[in-house]
Amino acid sequence: MTPHNASDDSRWSDLDRPPLNAAALRRGLVREGGLWSRVELVQRTGSTNSDLVERAAAGTAGEGAVLVAEEQTAGRGRLDRQWSAPPRSGLFFSVLLRPTEVPIARWGWLPLLTGVAVATGLSRAAGVDTALKWPNDLLVKVGGEERKAGGILAERAGEGGVVVGVGINVTLRAGELPVPQAGSLVLAGAVSTDRDPLLRAVLRSLEDWYGRWRAAGGDPAASGLQETYAAGCATLGREVRAELPGERSIVGEAVAVDGDGRLVIATREGVQEPVGAGDIVHLRPA
Repeated sequence: MTPHNASDDSRWSDLDRPPLNAAALRRGLVREGGLWSRVELVQRTGSTNSDLVERAAAGTAGEGAVLVAEEQTAGRGRLDRQWSAPPRSGLFFSVLLRPTEVPIARWGWLPLLTGVAVATGLSRAAGVDTALKWPNDLLVKVGGEERKAGGILAERAGEGGVVVGVGINVTLRAGELPVPQAGSLVLAGAVSTDRDPLLRAVLRSLEDWYGRWRAAGGDPAASGLQETYAAGCATLGREVRAELPGERSIVGEAVAVDGDGRLVIATREGVQEPVGAGDIVHLRPA
């Protein structure tokens, strides 16, 4: 008789967290002439981003490949932060994009575009009001407080590819939050936490926004991306501190997102400084 393993038992007995249906996802997303070429579901992996970057380098994944994991053991956020969550408690996936007709200088918009797509898809399918913290954190309101419920990480994959990874806390309960500032869709009062339709909605929204952006040659203004991102960005209009590389920081009001996707901060000295990389801390409520 094999020994009873309590952890394995609990993985499959949590009725609030049914597994994703790979066949249904493929039927709903992979179609002739569409962006999504392949949808693969794995039970467990270190990082879907790392796996897809490797496949892109090896030539075994093409544009529109989607890799979804029920659990990530070495998920990464921006600045190499760890991202962990219980199995089947969220959506953890990566996509491979090859925007060859868009100038590389505009590829920095891809994580911001993904943020807009995720927020749009979730507001439709989960009925949750979401906002974006620059550059690519997904915020929800839990008990009137802003909490981070998701994040986006983009990485170059070979010469002409970008892998964009998304992590979204869906059914994470209060006692499971990794840090007090975290949140989830269920804690934000989502009308649905069924991950199959949520993932389909997010990927359809991403296909739509990516198509518009690509058709405009990556122009963030002509595609409507810059305006839509600004409208949903919780960072704009707030006093912020930008912690920059080299242990430098600046404090001021976040006043705009410029044409390169950088956050423009008006400092107390009257200087408008664009920030392209760094950690942003919201210093006061919107």
